[in-house]
Amino acid sequence: MKNYAVTIAREHGSGGRMIGKKLAESIGADFYDRELITLTAKQTGLSEAFIKDIEEKKPSSLLYSLYMGNYVPNVYDEAFIVQSNLIRTIAERGPCVIVGRCADYILKDYENCCRIFIHAPTELRAKRIVEEYGEDVKNPVAAVKRWDKKRASYYNFVTQSIWGRAQNYNMTIDSSIGIDETADMIKIYLMNMGLIG
Repeated sequence: MKNYAVTIAREHGSGGRMIGKKLAESIGADFYDRELITLTAKQTGLSEAFIKDIEEKKPSSLLYSLYMGNYVPNVYDEAFIVQSNLIRTIAERGPCVIVGRCADYILKDYENCCRIFIHAPTELRAKRIVEEYGEDVKNPVAAVKRWDKKRASYYNFVTQSIWGRAQNYNMTIDSSIGIDETADMIKIYLMNMGLIG
């Protein structure tokens, strides 16, 4: 089996995690999402709650500091560096599906990587976070928009690229066709790319 990685970036409530898990099961690949928080916490000695919190806030400008040659790492940068190295190691080790964590950017130079972005209409996502995710929010539409803004802000700042921009991905797909159907379409795309048989 060819060694490859599939990265999944997603709008909040689009079902990206469920799609990634179904895809990984279908193609026999390892699946990583929140597991990366646990692995990063173990390697850094930081708590899982702290690692999760980092992913929801803008870090310091690591890339700018490296460019200017005056980089003094802080705990946020160190956690991101450790997680980035873990993602590269996982991608090298064997077939995998990685959800979030800027993995599409981290693996941008990885030859056998398929970068997916999953989106869906706002109203459908708002309904899903309440009915399927069990989120207790007063305004689900505002909640999905708020999460998307956090994800975009973090991604854009860390990568100096644009979260959700179609040109950054091999495939963007509207998951309103269904979770299973979306996973199946990605599988077909991977077959057409020659990553899976």
